[in-house]
Amino acid sequence: MTEGPRLPGVGTDDDEEERIVCHVDADCFYASCERLREPELAGEPVVVGMGYEPGDSIGAVATASYEAREFGVESAQAISSALERLPRRGPLEDDSQRDETVDETHDDDLSVENTGYYRPVDMDYYESVASEVREILHECADVVREVSIDEAYLDVTDRTAWEVADGFGRHIKDRIRREVGITVSIGVAPTMSAAKIASDFDKPDGLTVVEPGEVAEFLAPLEVDLLHGVGPVTARALREMGLETAADVAATDPEPLVERFGERGQELYDRARGDDDRRVQPKGEPKSFSRESAFAEPVENSGPKYEQIETLAAAVADRARREGALYRTVGVKAVLPPYDVNTRERSLSGPVDDPDLVDRIAHDLFSEFESEPVRKVGVRVANLEFAAADQADLDGWESHSPTSATEADVSADEEVSDAESLDDRVSETNTVPDTEAETGSNEERSTTARGQASLTDFSTRSSDDS
Repeated sequence: MTEGPRLPGVGTDDDEEERIVCHVDADCFYASCERLREPELAGEPVVVGMGYEPGDSIGAVATASYEAREFGVESAQAISSALERLPRRGPLEDDSQRDETVDETHDDDLSVENTGYYRPVDMDYYESVASEVREILHECADVVREVSIDEAYLDVTDRTAWEVADGFGRHIKDRIRREVGITVSIGVAPTMSAAKIASDFDKPDGLTVVEPGEVAEFLAPLEVDLLHGVGPVTARALREMGLETAADVAATDPEPLVERFGERGQELYDRARGDDDRRVQPKGEPKSFSRESAFAEPVENSGPKYEQIETLAAAVADRARREGALYRTVGVKAVLPPYDVNTRERSLSGPVDDPDLVDRIAHDLFSEFESEPVRKVGVRVANLEFAAADQADLDGWESHSPTSATEADVSADEEVSDAESLDDRVSETNTVPDTEAETGSNEERSTTARGQASLTDFSTRSSDDS
């Protein structure tokens, strides 16, 4: 990977205190995406979930905006009880069909003062927004560990210095707000676990910097359930042992912790003391490369759009070549006002490295939107192969017709680069037996019930929907 620029005086010392780790966490990501698509939702309570559509009898909240949380709505909560706490208002003018059934079942709620909006989960759209954020993160750091669709760790040791780490964090936040339109909270610390905790410290739109030598002091007053990797079951067990804060855990004898929690007991002890020697490492090889660019205003003239497509096609093909990757799929994105995301892809007969071919296919796929007003365009290569291989014969590639993103060989959510998807991040609000809860080394475990929920359990929570 190409090494990024260094600030004057920034060395390559591998000493633990010299590492600068950022944890970037999107604020109420799903709700923020819905507001990006529907600006009218700004400042309104928004609940995003599954299971409240016609024919569905079960479901749960995926995420709730901070306004909705003020009424007691939390992630992983049953949809029915969540919307009872957050009465519904009438549908938006352009969204009447989606809300029609909901409103028919909540006619009595329409006049209630405390009102809000429900939106069903739209993972394809959220992944589209997430890909824009990821592109910025990879431009800001040499090493990025993508944890999920809405959070990542960055090692920026060679990009900045502790004296200006605050400004570097603000630079990342400002780029994401300006270029994507959502807010993120960032924690900066010399360890991954401290950076994770710091990013939650001042949400939403927060930035917390914990410098070397300050980690133990920063952690000491925190309640045990705020420690990285500690959920409700472990927190309860720690309190039963008389350990209420991180300082209590750091000062105790680690042997009882190991007896109670096994290897995780030693990990809890170390983390409470600020000890964490893990390095930020990418999780497997990327599944795709993409570049996108937005216009200041929607553009109807085909000239500027095709010029941008050509530039983006060259950029993704160049990155694939620099990373030593071949690709089997070429795709384009066209975002129409207000935020109608359209993707088209074409699969080839085998893996290739051919920038001219990327340009030709991208132009061809984008022709469908030639006369449409477009606010953003993008080009993507996917189905990557990094192992040494002969390129495929291209004689038959033209016979492959364009497909939508859902029909292509690689689905959008495979772009997460083998990071835990939301389906892998089970919220700790779900009830599990104490003997099985929170075991293993799930280093990216959600530490709060108020964050974004996993989608795995939506179909199994019928007991909560009664």
